[in-house]
Amino acid sequence: MKASLKQFALMLGLLSMAASCTPTPTTTAESPAATASPEASPAVASGPAISTDGDVIIASSLPMTGSSLGQTQTIVNSIQLALDEVNSTVCDGKLKVGFQTFDDATAAAGKWDPAQVTANSNTIVANDKIVAVIGTFNSGAAKLAIPIFNQGSLAMVSPANTYPGLTKPGTGEKGEPDTYYPNGKRNYARVVPADDLQGAAGANWSKTLGAQKVYILDDQELYGKGLADVYEKDAKTLGLEVVGREGINPKAADYRALMNKIKDLGPDLIYFGGITQNNAGQLVKDMRNVGMTDVKFMGPDGINEQALIDAAGKDSEGVYATFGGIPPKELTGKGKEWYDAYKAKFNSEPEPYAAYGYEAAQVVLQALGKVCEGNRDAVRETVMATKDFPGLLGTWSFDANGDTTITKMSGSEVKDGKWVFAETLDAKVGK
Repeated sequence: MKASLKQFALMLGLLSMAASCTPTPTTTAESPAATASPEASPAVASGPAISTDGDVIIASSLPMTGSSLGQTQTIVNSIQLALDEVNSTVCDGKLKVGFQTFDDATAAAGKWDPAQVTANSNTIVANDKIVAVIGTFNSGAAKLAIPIFNQGSLAMVSPANTYPGLTKPGTGEKGEPDTYYPNGKRNYARVVPADDLQGAAGANWSKTLGAQKVYILDDQELYGKGLADVYEKDAKTLGLEVVGREGINPKAADYRALMNKIKDLGPDLIYFGGITQNNAGQLVKDMRNVGMTDVKFMGPDGINEQALIDAAGKDSEGVYATFGGIPPKELTGKGKEWYDAYKAKFNSEPEPYAAYGYEAAQVVLQALGKVCEGNRDAVRETVMATKDFPGLLGTWSFDANGDTTITKMSGSEVKDGKWVFAETLDAKVGK
């Protein structure tokens, strides 16, 4: 990397640490934070179990504080599994690969924090040894991180971001996605389908479940609002009556007044575009509390996690969620091999995005195996050129925008306190 780029990145890192906050120290699968409950997870975790001492380093940037930890820890576990399988080396053992995790959440926020995302991103880009980043988990966080990594020609592969405007022209706000790529070269890709597909799948499924009148809520974040917009458009195309739409206050103590208003409109399904950490559990509880026991509640992959069940308790029974992929238990072939290996190593069930953490790590390792050096731009180009990749969901490629060609979707339902696979879903409106 050129000296001028180093100086630019170092200056960004120093300015960020002075202006916002010090990045949270690293944590990995075997640190104490991994065994603590999400509610008890510390804001500052102990040092990494995986060595950061490598010829090159892969970094992860995920929310590891708060209730997201249940999901993101399994992503980190899967990255560790991918590294273990190659003994943390590529190029016939000639290039040692280290791994460093960054927590982009804070205890104060209880979820991803914009200042933390920015501080972490500047610190990462200033470290010349880091050649690729696996993350972020939240699309709003990606919006902040991508331009910083882009300036440093640093490849970024997300296992979870689904907001279309990050990659696809004409699907988001004015200026998207070009605004995220100031150097004019794409450095960001994702191994999960985007929300323009998931929103359609949710609308189709709502109709299949017998819904005729729907009320739409969103958490007013980039991911949630964007997904609710897609769902609303597709629901209307399918002939569903949208009786109302509202953005919630994610920090409200309760939503009884809102739910009573919705009840009076007589919907048979409430759709929530958002994440668990923005009070999805309270929405479900208050929907039941006001007597809407027969009204269905559906959300996207942002609520498809154990944390939603923990938050809503018994009221979570019957909640539906879409997912931009296939649940770990339902994978076959290579996916089943990964699932068995994960269970054997960690003695626990992986959350839905764990498989995509593994997939993202494999993409980066394959690129490093071709480049065999720590040249960021070469790694970036190789990652973005991924074609015919033999992945956990079948053979796929990144298209010109950095989106996966895999479009498999699924729906799950909470039964007896667990998410249970319901069916595969069609992402084509009207099917």
